[in-house]
Amino acid sequence: MSMNGAEAWQAHVNKFNRVAAKAKESFSVLTSSTIKLLNYSENATYLATNEEKQEKYILRVCRPNYHTKSEIESEMAWIKSIHESSPIEVSLPIVGDNGEYIQKVKLEDGPQEYCCSLFTFLKGEAPDENKESELIRQFENLGEITAQLHEHSIKNHQTFSSFKRLTWDYETILGENPKWARWQDGLGMTPERKKLFQRVSETIKHRLDKFGKGPTRFGLIHGDLRLANLLVDGEHIKVIDFDDCGFGWYLFDLGTSLSFIEHKHYVPSLIDAWLKGYRKVRHLSKEEEQEIPTFIMMRRLMLISWVGSRENETTKELGSEYTIQTDPLAEKYLEDFEHSNVN
Repeated sequence: MSMNGAEAWQAHVNKFNRVAAKAKESFSVLTSSTIKLLNYSENATYLATNEEKQEKYILRVCRPNYHTKSEIESEMAWIKSIHESSPIEVSLPIVGDNGEYIQKVKLEDGPQEYCCSLFTFLKGEAPDENKESELIRQFENLGEITAQLHEHSIKNHQTFSSFKRLTWDYETILGENPKWARWQDGLGMTPERKKLFQRVSETIKHRLDKFGKGPTRFGLIHGDLRLANLLVDGEHIKVIDFDDCGFGWYLFDLGTSLSFIEHKHYVPSLIDAWLKGYRKVRHLSKEEEQEIPTFIMMRRLMLISWVGSRENETTKELGSEYTIQTDPLAEKYLEDFEHSNVN
Protein backbone atom coordinates (compact mmCIF):
# COMPACT_ATOMS: atom_id res chain seq x y z
CA MET A 1 0.00 0.00 0.00
CA SER A 2 1.46 3.36 -1.00
CA MET A 3 1.70 6.21 1.51
CA ASN A 4 -0.30 9.40 1.12
CA GLY A 5 1.40 12.81 1.19
CA ALA A 6 1.12 13.30 4.95
CA GLU A 7 2.45 9.81 5.71
CA ALA A 8 5.37 10.25 3.29
CA TRP A 9 6.20 13.62 4.88
CA GLN A 10 6.17 12.10 8.37
CA ALA A 11 8.35 9.21 7.22
CA HIS A 12 10.94 11.70 5.94
CA VAL A 13 10.83 13.64 9.22
CA ASN A 14 11.21 10.44 11.25
CA LYS A 15 14.31 9.52 9.25
CA PHE A 16 15.83 12.98 9.80
CA ASN A 17 15.07 12.67 13.53
CA ARG A 18 17.04 9.42 13.68
CA VAL A 19 19.95 11.02 11.82
CA ALA A 20 19.93 14.00 14.21
CA ALA A 21 20.01 11.68 17.24
CA LYS A 22 23.04 9.91 15.79
CA ALA A 23 24.77 13.18 14.78
CA LYS A 24 24.45 14.41 18.36
CA GLU A 25 27.04 11.80 19.37
CA SER A 26 29.69 13.62 17.28
CA PHE A 27 29.57 16.78 19.42
CA SER A 28 30.61 16.64 23.09
CA VAL A 29 28.87 19.98 23.69
CA LEU A 30 25.57 18.22 22.98
CA THR A 31 26.03 15.63 25.74
CA SER A 32 22.95 15.79 28.00
CA SER A 33 21.16 18.01 25.44
CA THR A 34 17.67 17.40 24.16
CA ILE A 35 16.93 18.03 20.48
CA LYS A 36 13.69 19.35 19.05
CA LEU A 37 12.77 19.80 15.37
CA LEU A 38 12.43 23.50 14.50
CA ASN A 39 11.94 23.33 10.76
CA TYR A 40 11.87 20.79 7.94
CA SER A 41 12.31 22.29 4.49
CA GLU A 42 15.35 21.67 2.27
CA ASN A 43 17.05 20.41 5.43
CA ALA A 44 15.94 19.53 8.94
CA THR A 45 16.92 22.05 11.61
CA TYR A 46 16.91 21.22 15.32
CA LEU A 47 17.21 23.20 18.54
CA ALA A 48 19.61 21.45 20.91
CA THR A 49 19.15 22.51 24.54
CA ASN A 50 21.23 21.71 27.61
CA GLU A 51 19.02 22.81 30.50
CA GLU A 52 21.68 22.19 33.14
CA LYS A 53 24.29 24.42 31.46
CA GLN A 54 21.66 26.76 29.96
CA GLU A 55 23.20 26.34 26.51
CA LYS A 56 21.47 26.25 23.13
CA TYR A 57 22.76 25.21 19.71
CA ILE A 58 21.35 24.68 16.24
CA LEU A 59 21.86 21.27 14.62
CA ARG A 60 21.34 21.02 10.85
CA VAL A 61 20.82 17.77 8.98
CA CYS A 62 21.27 18.34 5.24
CA ARG A 63 19.12 16.66 2.64
CA PRO A 64 21.17 13.94 0.88
CA ASN A 65 22.58 14.81 -2.55
CA TYR A 66 21.76 18.53 -2.28
CA HIS A 67 25.26 19.79 -1.41
CA THR A 68 28.59 18.01 -1.38
CA LYS A 69 30.89 18.09 1.66
CA SER A 70 33.24 20.53 -0.13
CA GLU A 71 30.31 22.83 -0.94
CA ILE A 72 29.26 22.90 2.71
CA GLU A 73 32.88 23.54 3.74
CA SER A 74 32.88 26.59 1.43
CA GLU A 75 29.67 27.77 3.12
CA MET A 76 31.37 27.48 6.53
CA ALA A 77 34.46 29.36 5.29
CA TRP A 78 32.28 32.22 4.04
CA ILE A 79 30.30 32.43 7.28
CA LYS A 80 33.53 32.64 9.29
CA SER A 81 34.95 35.33 6.99
CA ILE A 82 31.77 37.41 7.39
CA HIS A 83 32.09 37.14 11.17
CA GLU A 84 35.76 38.12 11.09
CA SER A 85 35.62 40.95 8.53
CA SER A 86 32.18 42.56 8.68
CA PRO A 87 29.75 43.91 11.30
CA ILE A 88 27.08 41.34 10.35
CA GLU A 89 26.08 38.95 13.12
CA VAL A 90 25.85 35.34 11.90
CA SER A 91 25.37 31.90 13.41
CA LEU A 92 28.85 30.33 13.53
CA PRO A 93 29.72 26.70 12.80
CA ILE A 94 31.13 24.55 15.61
CA VAL A 95 33.66 21.77 15.08
CA GLY A 96 32.83 18.22 16.08
CA ASP A 97 34.96 16.01 18.28
CA ASN A 98 36.98 14.90 15.24
CA GLY A 99 37.94 18.50 14.40
CA GLU A 100 35.60 18.66 11.38
CA TYR A 101 32.69 21.04 10.87
CA ILE A 102 30.74 18.49 8.83
CA GLN A 103 29.83 15.14 10.32
CA LYS A 104 28.75 12.40 7.93
CA VAL A 105 26.02 10.15 9.29
CA LYS A 106 24.57 6.93 7.89
CA LEU A 107 21.62 4.97 9.22
CA GLU A 108 21.87 1.21 9.57
CA ASP A 109 19.00 0.58 7.15
CA GLY A 110 20.16 2.62 4.15
CA PRO A 111 23.16 3.71 2.07
CA GLN A 112 22.39 7.43 2.13
CA GLU A 113 24.90 9.73 3.78
CA TYR A 114 23.72 12.84 5.64
CA CYS A 115 25.97 15.85 6.25
CA CYS A 116 25.32 17.29 9.71
CA SER A 117 26.57 20.58 11.17
CA LEU A 118 26.28 22.41 14.48
CA PHE A 119 25.92 26.20 14.84
CA THR A 120 25.80 28.77 17.61
CA PHE A 121 22.33 29.84 18.70
CA LEU A 122 21.28 33.46 18.08
CA LYS A 123 18.49 35.24 19.93
CA GLY A 124 15.77 36.98 17.95
CA GLU A 125 12.50 36.54 16.09
CA ALA A 126 11.79 36.55 12.36
CA PRO A 127 10.24 39.78 11.04
CA ASP A 128 6.44 39.70 10.94
CA GLU A 129 4.98 40.22 7.46
CA ASN A 130 1.71 41.39 9.04
CA LYS A 131 3.35 44.34 10.84
CA GLU A 132 3.77 46.69 7.89
CA SER A 133 5.33 49.75 9.53
CA GLU A 134 7.79 47.61 11.53
CA LEU A 135 8.72 45.68 8.42
CA ILE A 136 9.42 48.86 6.44
CA ARG A 137 11.81 50.05 9.18
CA GLN A 138 13.46 46.64 9.28
CA PHE A 139 13.96 46.65 5.51
CA GLU A 140 16.05 49.81 5.72
CA ASN A 141 18.28 47.97 8.20
CA LEU A 142 18.25 44.89 5.96
CA GLY A 143 19.31 46.96 2.95
CA GLU A 144 22.32 48.23 4.89
CA ILE A 145 23.26 44.71 6.02
CA THR A 146 22.87 43.33 2.48
CA ALA A 147 25.16 46.05 1.11
CA GLN A 148 27.77 45.17 3.75
CA LEU A 149 27.51 41.55 2.69
CA HIS A 150 27.98 42.51 -0.96
CA GLU A 151 30.93 44.79 -0.19
CA HIS A 152 32.58 41.90 1.63
CA SER A 153 31.93 39.63 -1.36
CA ILE A 154 33.34 42.12 -3.89
CA LYS A 155 36.46 42.88 -1.84
CA ASN A 156 37.26 39.16 -1.58
CA HIS A 157 36.11 38.23 -5.09
CA GLN A 158 39.31 36.40 -6.02
CA THR A 159 39.37 34.29 -2.83
CA PHE A 160 35.68 33.45 -2.98
CA SER A 161 35.81 32.53 -6.68
CA SER A 162 37.63 29.32 -5.66
CA PHE A 163 34.75 28.29 -3.38
CA LYS A 164 32.69 25.26 -4.37
CA ARG A 165 29.17 26.68 -4.44
CA LEU A 166 26.19 26.61 -6.77
CA THR A 167 25.68 29.29 -9.38
CA TRP A 168 22.24 30.93 -9.24
CA ASP A 169 21.66 32.35 -12.71
CA TYR A 170 18.93 32.12 -15.33
CA GLU A 171 19.87 28.58 -16.42
CA THR A 172 19.95 27.10 -12.91
CA ILE A 173 16.79 28.93 -11.77
CA LEU A 174 14.46 29.05 -14.81
CA GLY A 175 16.34 27.11 -17.50
CA GLU A 176 15.67 23.67 -18.98
CA ASN A 177 17.36 21.81 -16.10
CA PRO A 178 16.96 24.02 -13.02
CA LYS A 179 18.51 23.15 -9.66
CA TRP A 180 15.20 23.06 -7.81
CA ALA A 181 12.46 22.19 -10.29
CA ARG A 182 10.61 23.57 -13.33
CA TRP A 183 8.12 26.37 -12.75
CA GLN A 184 6.05 24.75 -15.52
CA ASP A 185 5.35 21.90 -13.08
CA GLY A 186 4.12 24.23 -10.35
CA LEU A 187 0.69 23.93 -8.74
CA GLY A 188 -2.33 25.58 -10.33
CA MET A 189 -0.88 25.69 -13.85
CA THR A 190 -3.24 26.14 -16.81
CA PRO A 191 -2.33 26.48 -20.50
CA GLU A 192 -3.06 30.21 -20.32
CA ARG A 193 -0.96 30.69 -17.21
CA LYS A 194 1.94 28.75 -18.72
CA LYS A 195 1.88 31.06 -21.76
CA LEU A 196 1.84 34.13 -19.51
CA PHE A 197 4.72 32.90 -17.35
CA GLN A 198 6.70 31.77 -20.39
CA ARG A 199 6.59 35.34 -21.71
CA VAL A 200 7.80 36.52 -18.30
CA SER A 201 10.62 33.97 -18.31
CA GLU A 202 11.74 34.98 -21.80
CA THR A 203 11.68 38.66 -20.84
CA ILE A 204 13.75 37.94 -17.73
CA LYS A 205 16.34 36.09 -19.83
CA HIS A 206 16.56 38.89 -22.39
CA ARG A 207 17.02 41.55 -19.75
CA LEU A 208 19.56 39.61 -17.69
CA ASP A 209 21.61 38.85 -20.80
CA LYS A 210 21.83 42.62 -21.33
CA PHE A 211 22.38 43.35 -17.63
CA GLY A 212 25.43 41.08 -17.53
CA LYS A 213 27.50 39.43 -14.84
CA GLY A 214 30.13 42.09 -14.17
CA PRO A 215 32.07 41.82 -10.86
CA THR A 216 30.06 44.62 -9.23
CA ARG A 217 26.78 42.93 -10.18
CA PHE A 218 27.42 39.21 -9.79
CA GLY A 219 29.29 37.36 -7.06
CA LEU A 220 28.92 35.32 -3.87
CA ILE A 221 25.50 36.03 -2.33
CA HIS A 222 23.41 34.69 0.55
CA GLY A 223 20.75 33.58 -1.92
CA ASP A 224 17.88 33.21 0.56
CA LEU A 225 17.46 36.36 2.67
CA ARG A 226 13.74 35.72 3.21
CA LEU A 227 12.10 36.75 6.47
CA ALA A 228 12.47 33.28 8.01
CA ASN A 229 16.27 33.59 7.70
CA LEU A 230 16.47 36.89 9.57
CA LEU A 231 16.39 37.37 13.33
CA VAL A 232 15.32 40.72 14.77
CA ASP A 233 16.77 41.44 18.20
CA GLY A 234 15.91 44.97 19.28
CA GLU A 235 17.30 47.26 16.57
CA HIS A 236 19.62 44.59 15.19
CA ILE A 237 19.02 42.09 12.40
CA LYS A 238 21.05 38.88 12.38
CA VAL A 239 21.44 36.61 9.37
CA ILE A 240 21.09 32.82 9.47
CA ASP A 241 20.88 29.86 7.08
CA PHE A 242 23.54 30.23 4.38
CA ASP A 243 22.57 26.85 2.90
CA ASP A 244 21.67 28.40 -0.48
CA CYS A 245 24.63 30.77 -0.69
CA GLY A 246 26.21 30.72 -4.12
CA PHE A 247 27.24 32.84 -7.09
CA GLY A 248 24.46 35.08 -8.31
CA TRP A 249 23.36 38.64 -9.02
CA TYR A 250 23.67 40.85 -5.94
CA LEU A 251 20.18 42.23 -6.56
CA PHE A 252 18.79 38.70 -6.38
CA ASP A 253 19.30 39.00 -2.61
CA LEU A 254 16.59 41.68 -2.60
CA GLY A 255 14.32 39.39 -4.62
CA THR A 256 14.81 36.66 -2.01
CA SER A 257 14.03 39.09 0.83
CA LEU A 258 10.57 39.51 -0.69
CA SER A 259 9.98 35.74 -0.93
CA PHE A 260 6.30 34.78 -0.56
CA ILE A 261 5.21 38.42 -0.05
CA GLU A 262 5.92 39.74 -3.57
CA HIS A 263 2.20 40.39 -4.12
CA LYS A 264 1.66 42.40 -0.92
CA HIS A 265 0.56 46.03 -1.35
CA TYR A 266 3.43 47.37 0.78
CA VAL A 267 6.25 45.87 -1.32
CA PRO A 268 7.11 49.22 -3.06
CA SER A 269 7.61 50.76 0.40
CA LEU A 270 9.86 47.84 1.41
CA ILE A 271 11.96 48.32 -1.72
CA ASP A 272 12.29 52.07 -1.09
CA ALA A 273 13.39 51.41 2.50
CA TRP A 274 15.84 48.70 1.38
CA LEU A 275 17.38 51.04 -1.21
CA LYS A 276 17.75 53.79 1.37
CA GLY A 277 19.65 51.43 3.67
CA TYR A 278 21.69 49.87 0.87
CA ARG A 279 22.89 53.22 -0.44
CA LYS A 280 24.24 54.14 3.01
CA VAL A 281 26.96 51.58 2.30
CA ARG A 282 27.19 50.95 -1.42
CA HIS A 283 26.42 52.79 -4.66
CA LEU A 284 23.58 51.42 -6.77
CA SER A 285 23.02 52.91 -10.21
CA LYS A 286 19.61 53.86 -11.63
CA GLU A 287 20.09 51.15 -14.25
CA GLU A 288 20.49 48.55 -11.50
CA GLU A 289 17.54 49.95 -9.56
CA GLN A 290 15.22 49.73 -12.56
CA GLU A 291 16.05 46.01 -12.92
CA ILE A 292 14.77 45.13 -9.43
CA PRO A 293 11.38 43.85 -10.74
CA THR A 294 13.26 41.36 -12.94
CA PHE A 295 14.91 39.77 -9.90
CA ILE A 296 11.63 39.76 -7.97
CA MET A 297 9.86 37.97 -10.83
CA MET A 298 12.69 35.47 -11.27
CA ARG A 299 12.49 34.60 -7.58
CA ARG A 300 8.70 34.35 -7.76
CA LEU A 301 8.83 31.81 -10.60
CA MET A 302 11.59 29.96 -8.76
CA LEU A 303 9.36 29.70 -5.68
CA ILE A 304 6.45 28.42 -7.77
CA SER A 305 8.76 25.57 -8.83
CA TRP A 306 9.74 25.00 -5.18
CA VAL A 307 6.16 24.90 -3.91
CA GLY A 308 5.24 22.42 -6.65
CA SER A 309 8.14 20.08 -5.97
CA ARG A 310 8.41 20.03 -2.16
CA GLU A 311 6.26 18.64 0.61
CA ASN A 312 6.54 20.60 3.84
CA GLU A 313 4.43 22.88 6.02
CA THR A 314 5.24 26.03 4.00
CA THR A 315 4.34 24.50 0.63
CA LYS A 316 1.12 23.04 2.05
CA GLU A 317 0.11 26.47 3.34
CA LEU A 318 0.91 28.27 0.07
CA GLY A 319 -0.51 25.69 -2.36
CA SER A 320 -1.80 26.69 -5.79
CA GLU A 321 -3.01 30.06 -4.47
CA TYR A 322 0.58 31.32 -4.57
CA THR A 323 0.71 30.56 -8.30
CA ILE A 324 -2.67 32.18 -8.95
CA GLN A 325 -1.65 35.34 -7.05
CA THR A 326 1.29 35.65 -9.45
CA ASP A 327 -0.92 36.49 -12.46
CA PRO A 328 -1.26 40.26 -11.81
CA LEU A 329 2.47 40.50 -11.00
CA ALA A 330 3.31 38.77 -14.28
CA GLU A 331 0.98 41.00 -16.30
CA LYS A 332 2.40 44.16 -14.70
CA TYR A 333 5.96 43.01 -15.32
CA LEU A 334 5.27 42.35 -19.00
CA GLU A 335 3.50 45.69 -19.36
CA ASP A 336 6.57 47.49 -17.99
CA PHE A 337 9.40 45.40 -19.42
CA GLU A 338 8.49 43.06 -22.27
CA HIS A 339 9.04 45.55 -25.07
CA SER A 340 11.36 48.03 -23.35
CA ASN A 341 15.13 48.13 -23.78
CA VAL A 342 17.77 48.12 -21.09
CA ASN A 343 19.45 51.53 -21.12
